[in-house]
Amino acid sequence: MPKITKRLVDALRPEPGRDVFKWDAGDGALKGFGLRVKSTGAASYFVQYRNEQGRTRRLVLGRVGELTPDEARELAADKLGQVRKGGDPSADRHAARKSMTVTELADLYLRDGPAEKPNKKLSSWVTDRSNIERHIVPLLGRKLAKGLTPADVARFQTDIAKGKSATDIKTGFRGRAIVEGGKGIAARTLAVLAAMLQFGVARGALETNPAKGVRPFKGEKKVRFLSESEVSRLADTLNALRAERMVSPAALAAIRLLLLTGCRKGEILTLKWEYIDFDRGCLNLPDSKTGAKTVPLAAAALELLAEIPQVSAWVIPAASGTGHFVGLQKAWKRVRTRAGFPDLRLHDLRHSFASFAVADGATLYMVGKVLGHRQSRTTEVYAHLSDDPLRALANRTAARIASAMKGAEAGAKILPIRGRAETA
Repeated sequence: MPKITKRLVDALRPEPGRDVFKWDAGDGALKGFGLRVKSTGAASYFVQYRNEQGRTRRLVLGRVGELTPDEARELAADKLGQVRKGGDPSADRHAARKSMTVTELADLYLRDGPAEKPNKKLSSWVTDRSNIERHIVPLLGRKLAKGLTPADVARFQTDIAKGKSATDIKTGFRGRAIVEGGKGIAARTLAVLAAMLQFGVARGALETNPAKGVRPFKGEKKVRFLSESEVSRLADTLNALRAERMVSPAALAAIRLLLLTGCRKGEILTLKWEYIDFDRGCLNLPDSKTGAKTVPLAAAALELLAEIPQVSAWVIPAASGTGHFVGLQKAWKRVRTRAGFPDLRLHDLRHSFASFAVADGATLYMVGKVLGHRQSRTTEVYAHLSDDPLRALANRTAARIASAMKGAEAGAKILPIRGRAETA
């Protein structure tokens, strides 16, 4: 077995279902120094030794990429030197983790968590960081992680809902971060805290997860659908603002595409021309909230896309620079205020697309396919709308029956159906 070098490290590949271990060997090898590659691809250097009680200990030194093989070997030699003097570096680290604050655990989670959960999207980690920095650290940061109780966690959720972590932070020359409370954000942050504490259990910072058993608040479901008349009013507003040059062409195109495709805001803003298949009439998105997906395009959406000038790799390019458009939320506030929908969210355009589809007789399964829902229960929010076509049929049928009944009451003669025997 060769010595652990950069060449060996670069050549290692993960194996499905098992960890791969490589030990330092050959001339100048350091006994006990090794490298482990998990099946997920995460690789780290470690040192293995026996303490004074004869128990085998394994101490992780650092991740590949954070340390070079020579740096890891030098650190391993230092730890083995402590062992020869009667020390136990693994026990020392374990004791240190037992006294870790929630802030220190959060830092460790944000640093090492992405490598341990490689399938979790970067955007999800960005959201987790925001929840940790805006809510978890301000409310729990100074507490010892091992000292948290279920009562502390339940109180934490209540405090967020009441707005105790709400603030208005200046984030740059023009930037602001408005942190709000409410049951919805409280429940989502509780989920982040629970995942972080479970990570702490795996790392030995606490014995059990105090968030287990704490029930998350049920936030108000904000689902808003536009009616046909409201869509017409919104379209008239877009046309008026375009004529007055009060909203940029990029913002207008993005809003129209959201209405006509049912896509999420991020899917439209990050849409590239190379993702559009005009021949097959679809979008081939390499990544989305639910992974890669294909979005079928209606003729109206294709016509709109064909009218947009191709001046960049992005379908909706930024006004300056090489990125995509980022000012949609500001433009949308102007649009919805002018249209008389002050609380209408951009995501409600997606809901509206789905509501029109269901009201037109589409099954929830088909609507879920078009929207790219991974789980059927996500589409169930539109279930009540599927009754509309049936209700319309019932209304038409009942109206005819009611009309016939009124005729009978007025003395109209109702003839019996031929061929059917009359009973006394």
